[in-house]
Amino acid sequence: MDIAIEKKKGIRKKHIPYIAGGAVVLALLLWILFGNHASTLRVESRGITIVEVRQGEFNDYVRVDGQVQPIEVVQISPEEGGIVREKVVEEGAHVKKGDVIVRLSNSDLDLQILDAEAQLAEKQNFLRNTQVTLEQDRLNNMGELLQLDMQVGRYKRAYEQQKRLYEEDLVAKEDYIKAWEDYDLAMRQYGLVSQRLKQDSLSRTFQMAELESNLASMRQNLKLVRARKDKLEIRSQIDGELGLLDVELGQNVASGQKIGQINDLSDFKIQASIDEHYIDRVHTGLPATFERQGASFDLSVRKVYPEVREGKFKTDFVFTGKRPENIRSGQTYYINLELGQSSESVLIPRGTFFQTTGGSWIYVLDSEGKRAYKRSIRIGRQNPQYYEVLEGLAPGEQVIVSGYEGFRDNDVLILE
Repeated sequence: MDIAIEKKKGIRKKHIPYIAGGAVVLALLLWILFGNHASTLRVESRGITIVEVRQGEFNDYVRVDGQVQPIEVVQISPEEGGIVREKVVEEGAHVKKGDVIVRLSNSDLDLQILDAEAQLAEKQNFLRNTQVTLEQDRLNNMGELLQLDMQVGRYKRAYEQQKRLYEEDLVAKEDYIKAWEDYDLAMRQYGLVSQRLKQDSLSRTFQMAELESNLASMRQNLKLVRARKDKLEIRSQIDGELGLLDVELGQNVASGQKIGQINDLSDFKIQASIDEHYIDRVHTGLPATFERQGASFDLSVRKVYPEVREGKFKTDFVFTGKRPENIRSGQTYYINLELGQSSESVLIPRGTFFQTTGGSWIYVLDSEGKRAYKRSIRIGRQNPQYYEVLEGLAPGEQVIVSGYEGFRDNDVLILE
């Protein structure tokens, strides 16, 4: 009879590869699910700046450096071109309004004046001759009219006499009719001459008015040309200091060419260049302050220039209170420009990490201070001292604010 062979229990040798493979797969799954895959980097803590996040008052301002300038600068430009004949004052001199600064000469303008004077004299002579001729014509016409008037009277008397004689049958009818025709013709001639003289008078009046008008225009033209000669003396438009005079004797200066400037020293302004990051927040009327010689001085934004050059835009400030003693053009003041109201915020000191991250993330230390982990944050406003943190950090935490250039975007830093 056959004997049943009992199978051996337990793990056989042929099962070992399968078990090992399953263990490897399980370990891999556990590593994927629960393992820490963050890239790490060991760094020396000696060269790292660590600060504490804190809650405090955020002062919304920006610090800029500005240069003192005169409140107004007037450009010197001649209205008439010419050759520089004399420099009356030098740079740095104080001038009054109307003072002569430079004298020019212009031979072409002298010729124009002579030509205008000759034309005016010729026109005046022509006008006088015309007036004499017209007056003679008027007198001749008046004499002719008087003769006709006298002739009408004679023919009228002869007609009336012939009429009476004809009514008494003392003259022939033909003599009567002839007397009437002579009288009627004289009356008509008188009327025609009177009408012609009236038209001549109107024409003479218009002609004289036109000549007078032309003569007045020529006088005005001569006056303007002579006034142009006066403009060869370049004068100061304001009281101030001659800050620049860029001409030499004998130099040919064109009309409208800038040859210098006058500084109005009755007051001063401060012009500063501000980063374009703030261009939407800077507007006229914003207050600002600066300190000098232990005193604080108040300013206000007077003008914001819209043009941006090399990442900056210009802004003019004016004083709203007292001025510093011995203020001079060209001095540099460091100004705190207030952009908004102060408020309670989460703050971190400014640092060079911002150049790498743009404020989108930062390294935060653990409670033991041995490791720093990369964390996303959101930064709002900033001033010369602090960044305002809107999200991602809490007061009391410690962060690295020094440069991140050597960290190669690792997720974890191990501090040694």
